[in-house]
Formats: sequence, C-alpha cells, structure tokens
Amino acid sequence: MNRFEPGSIVALRYITRADSTVGMTWPARVVADGDSLVALWIPEGAEYRAWHRPPGEPRRLVPAHWRRETLRLMFPGAAHSVWCSWEGPGRRFRMYYVNFEEPFRRTPIGFDTNDHALDIVVWPDFRWEWKDLDEFEALAASGAFTLDFARAVRAEADGVLAAIERRAAPFDGEWVGWRPPAEWTVPELPAGWDTVPPAPWDRRGWAYRTDLAR
Repeated sequence: MNRFEPGSIVALRYITRADSTVGMTWPARVVADGDSLVALWIPEGAEYRAWHRPPGEPRRLVPAHWRRETLRLMFPGAAHSVWCSWEGPGRRFRMYYVNFEEPFRRTPIGFDTNDHALDIVVWPDFRWEWKDLDEFEALAASGAFTLDFARAVRAEADGVLAAIERRAAPFDGEWVGWRPPAEWTVPELPAGWDTVPPAPWDRRGWAYRTDLAR
C-alpha cells in the first residue's frame, strides 16, 4: 500500500476487539511516513469520534473535540506509540504519553490499531507513572486478555521503560521543539472513515477473548 505524503489528511481508527468494527477515530495530518516511523499530528480542537454510552443504552460514536495538540509517533511492528503533547499559547511541552496498542495496519485512508488499556505518562523531568494499570489488570484477570498476551504487553512496557531511563529516542528531546508548518489547518475526518473496511489485527485470536473484550 502506498505511503502518505507529509501534510496528507488521514484517519487513525481504533478497531474493536470483539467484532472488528470501526471505533474511536481521529483525523490527523501526516508528518512522516517511513520505514521506521509514522508521525501524525492531531491538533487541539480537531473533531474526532469518541464512544458515548447514555444510561441504559448501547454505546455509540459521537463527535468530540480533541483537547490538546498531539504528535503521535508510531513505529512499524511495535505494540506501542509515543504521544508528544503541548499546551497553552506558548506551546509548552506537557509530556510524553506511551500508549500500548496493536501494531498499526495501513488502510487506503490511514491507519488502524486498537488500545491495550495500559499507558505510561512521562513528564518533562522524566518522572514517569503508570496510567490505567488497574484497567489492564482487570482485563487480564477477567480473561478478556489472554495470559500470554498480558505478559507480552508487560514485556513491551519493560522495553519502553528501559528506553526512558536511557533517554533513548524518541525520549531524547528530538521532537520537543517540533512545530507544524504554519499553513497546516485543522484536519477533518476524511471521507470513508466509517465505511472503508477495517484492517483487523491478525493476532487478535491469540490476544483476546472476543466474547469478553470490546
């Protein structure tokens, strides 16, 4: 499948674990699309689709607005991405956010993946903390995540923590001063974001009990 040119607008979609349908979806501009890195810019205010569950009703996707400028760094074949975020009028660098997720797959309109619940927040002074560890452990305990898969996610996390301790890329400050080109406008979801067939992860049968996982 073809690479995307810098500045192209793509859809980054989460594909549900249970039935491989389109879930949360963001519009993004491509910063880089190479052999070792895909970088996507999601600005503050971008309209995306998020899950919402009214009381007593099934959850559904609704429009929402992204609250913080984010550069999402994704690595082909890796089970995590690293998000750089900025805030305020001076674009103060806020944090690195490590999101454990399925290795991404390409689609004609962008990239598909899904979240593994577990995250690591890394502050500018390199203090770090787990996020949603309790949710991840509950998914593993319930059987929604298989034991082998849960172990693989923790092993991936150990590798990321070692990179943080070494200040290895992308935690070496290379992206902290990055700025989008002045002519880039806020992207909108491209046509087909909800109709282009999903690209499910080919290891979902190993990782998930699809009758328990969403």
